[in-house]
Amino acid sequence: MLNKPITQIKGVGEKFAADLAEMGIHTVEDALFYFPYRYDLFEIKPLGELIHEDKVTIEGRVIHEPSLTFYGKKRSRLAFSVEVEGVAVKAVMFNRAFAKKQLNIDDTVTLTGKWDAHRLQITVANFKKGSANEQASIQPIYSVKGDVTSYKIKKVIQNALQTYRRDVHEILPERYLTSYKLPNRSVAVASMHFPKSRIDLKHARRRFTYEEFLLFQLKMQLLRKLNREATTGNAQHYDSASVNDFIECFPFSLTNAQQKALRQILADMQSPYRMSRLLQGDVGSGKTAVAEVCLYASITAGKQGALMVPTEILAEQHFQSLQETFGDKASIVLLTGSIKGKKRRELLASVEKHEVDIVVGTHALIQDDVFFADLGFVIVDEQHRFGVEQRRVLREKGLNPDVLFMTATPIPRTLAITAFGDMDVSVIDEMPSGRKEIETYWARENTFERILQFIGKRVAQGEQAYVVCPLIEESDKLDIQNAVDLYHQLEEFYQGSIQVGLMHGRLTTDEKDSVMKQFADGDVHVLVSTTVVEVGVNVPNATIMVIYDAERFGLSQLHQLRGRVGRGERQSYCILIADPKGETGKERMRIMTETNNGFELSEQDLKLRGPGDFFGKKQSGLPEFKVADMIHDYRALETARKDAEEIIENRLLESDPAFHQLHRYLENHAIFQEKLD
Repeated sequence: MLNKPITQIKGVGEKFAADLAEMGIHTVEDALFYFPYRYDLFEIKPLGELIHEDKVTIEGRVIHEPSLTFYGKKRSRLAFSVEVEGVAVKAVMFNRAFAKKQLNIDDTVTLTGKWDAHRLQITVANFKKGSANEQASIQPIYSVKGDVTSYKIKKVIQNALQTYRRDVHEILPERYLTSYKLPNRSVAVASMHFPKSRIDLKHARRRFTYEEFLLFQLKMQLLRKLNREATTGNAQHYDSASVNDFIECFPFSLTNAQQKALRQILADMQSPYRMSRLLQGDVGSGKTAVAEVCLYASITAGKQGALMVPTEILAEQHFQSLQETFGDKASIVLLTGSIKGKKRRELLASVEKHEVDIVVGTHALIQDDVFFADLGFVIVDEQHRFGVEQRRVLREKGLNPDVLFMTATPIPRTLAITAFGDMDVSVIDEMPSGRKEIETYWARENTFERILQFIGKRVAQGEQAYVVCPLIEESDKLDIQNAVDLYHQLEEFYQGSIQVGLMHGRLTTDEKDSVMKQFADGDVHVLVSTTVVEVGVNVPNATIMVIYDAERFGLSQLHQLRGRVGRGERQSYCILIADPKGETGKERMRIMTETNNGFELSEQDLKLRGPGDFFGKKQSGLPEFKVADMIHDYRALETARKDAEEIIENRLLESDPAFHQLHRYLENHAIFQEKLD
């Protein structure tokens, strides 16, 4: 019944239906589940409880005739006084001259607007004649577009509820409703649109928060199960004794966090299922060492390994690092786009004949002409820089190799279990001992010359510096320092005594690699750059990171940039140049100077910015929930994940009658379809 066209609802003709279709409302069900994006609460509190600058509702008696003044074109200000609890409160309304005729002395009015406690004044957003108890105390506000008004959409939903509410069937098993004290689905739908009270609304929201999370997690858990079951017989029988000897050769001991992550990955490699695991850890936490051990384990099992990174220069650094670590224990080759012709053909032939154990490369690894003899273990570094399709192609290069995705962007657990719900997650949340903490300072722009003098002194001692800023060239929209200007400014300041380099996103890949190589080799002392240095190259001599207009960046990005320094023995510094106007910007600077822990920062960033901004909206792949909020409702997210795991693991959808309605709903709404195709 709910999949009937929207025209079946009273008052919806063809023209109105076309307007509603623009808003994604095509069926009766779409209308019923088109929830308000916010609510106006007309709750009257005593004057003494009203908070300055809050949105409030007051009720009073008009005691002075309204005075109307005009200014500018068609702009007006209407002022009048109302008596509330024996006190005269001033009310001000803008651009509603018509209200003068509607308001008379001794009228009772209900006013909603911004409260100024100092002036005993309300700036009115909504007013109604009559007492508040004569009108609904909670008003739904809908997102609308085109010719559709809030009043019209409200009427459509009202009519839809009257006719079809009994066709909204429960999809959750009774046990969940009882355990979590959730209202029935049809009751909750009505309460989302026209709640009788705040409590009513709270319970309806709780119900749909859990439902949305559960449906999403079921999708993720099923995908995970399908991935595993599609690849049985994938166990890698590695040589434990050789792996332990390999670990002993490291010039340092693995931290407890590294050991735990290693145990999880090695257990996955021994299992018959293909591994799909995310390894997250701060810059410098030792992810590479863990990855090297796993590569070696795969080689002892007779397999080949591959390591894919975003840039050629990073591939070269990993290649050199692996050669140093492995020595004669493995044959390692580098495969990037700049290796061409006869050399490339010979290299590919040796990979195909299994004369090579490990291939390190960029996306050149996933070209059509690359064939592995027996690819067993794949590492994708800085996984969010690669598209889903690129990762899939690499996986398919072998007989379903185990895949480890690595990232130095600490992702809060709440986001990790949602965005990467189809992967297992390992975390290295402990730094190796003896590593010097980067000292972070917040400075104002007027101290810039002193900062440049400080850089000059450090460069004289053989150190190097990054200076990062947000934009490449001048923008009319944002008055912020840009890389090109800054580069010229530094060249002029140092007068040739210090070599300054410039790096930004508009350079070609070859130009970027060339600049970065000069910096890595020490030919460039100070590198002025946009955020392209964020994912990065290891330059042990780089000890200073200056971030211009730091308030323009999120905490996680600031932390990533800070992680470009502090890779050698010397003390490193991060200087944030910022003049933040708002409280959020100031809070960011304060947090950055107080903590070096990426996971703490990422949690704070999530609170300040929200999940969409955390990854960058376009590439986040995060689901859009109508009601649920991953940050505030993280406990419900954890619960839904646990329940979804149990449902999929025990095949409850198919075997337990209590889950019959949920199973039908999932099938009818093709929740699993895109994952099964």
